[in-house]
Amino acid sequence: MNTPSDHNTLDSLRQRLTAVAQLDASALEAEEIAVLGRKQGELTNQLKALAKLSIEEKRSVGAALNAIKLEFEAAFAARRAELAQGAQSAEARDLDLTMPGRTSWTGSRHPVSIVIDEIVGIFRELGFAVALGPDIENEERNFFALNFPPDHPALDMHDTLYLDQGKGEVPLGEKLLLRTHTSPVQVRVMRDGPPPYRVVIPGLAYRNDPFDASHAPAFSQIEGLAVDEGVTFVDLKATLSHFARRFFGESVKVRFRPSFFPFTEPSAEMDVSCTICGGSGCAACKGTGWLEILGCGMVHEQVLKNCGVDPEKYTGFAFGMGPARIAMLRYGLPDIRLLYGGDVRFLQQFGEIGT
Repeated sequence: MNTPSDHNTLDSLRQRLTAVAQLDASALEAEEIAVLGRKQGELTNQLKALAKLSIEEKRSVGAALNAIKLEFEAAFAARRAELAQGAQSAEARDLDLTMPGRTSWTGSRHPVSIVIDEIVGIFRELGFAVALGPDIENEERNFFALNFPPDHPALDMHDTLYLDQGKGEVPLGEKLLLRTHTSPVQVRVMRDGPPPYRVVIPGLAYRNDPFDASHAPAFSQIEGLAVDEGVTFVDLKATLSHFARRFFGESVKVRFRPSFFPFTEPSAEMDVSCTICGGSGCAACKGTGWLEILGCGMVHEQVLKNCGVDPEKYTGFAFGMGPARIAMLRYGLPDIRLLYGGDVRFLQQFGEIGT
């Protein structure tokens, strides 16, 4: 190995230093290792060999080697920067600025979720808490506690989705099923402790229905329950009328029509003036000027008894509505399947609403 005092070695290093400015990326890395590598770099070895020189030689030769080392480091850094800038320039040359940009969908809240959150928020303002329950229920809570007789058509297999329990004959009331409404949560709330109750219950319900323009086998539902001393039908009407005006606007009109549900007596259906035609009559409201949005009524005396609540002391009202149907009314959707199809183009329209 040439010693540091060998002028030929220093001249060779200077020639290699000059050539650094012409190297490509791979050659640059190899040259840096060959010159400045910790183990076998030529300049590194020269610096290690200084120990063999006299004090005077160490001063002169060491200064020269350190100076050329700094020059090499600067040359390597400058060449790397030059190569990086050249790569960016080449990339910029290859970029077609006339091409349309790529759009990305970052997601948005589903229209039914928007409606559910708004409805729950309105009832929270009225002092209603949120109650939840399991999707799998037994016949007793889903039907019998709610005053459905054992021979009611809703219990038939063509209406209700029963689960296979693998136990042969299951006692009446113990069969498991996917709940057909969120009303079993009302039973759970009342059996959990004494009144008063004031809850709103969002969740999924399941029915053996065909998937068509107005039906779905799995759908969202929101129910409400209020039980206390002295609750009357006047309280029901005042509560639901306030909800309708908060949700659809102060100008909306409300009406209640007599109806029948096994778990309420008296029972009613609530309509609002058509939000599309303003009540003048259109295809959406079938020319009537009214849109049905929910069913309601005073909690049946037998339901209170079944849930351990004294009907002589307490009364209450209950209601139920479908957020998907209300979303269809609000956004003027012709087909409920739009809400379940997962079409990104459709859901993108609600991105701004859901932010």
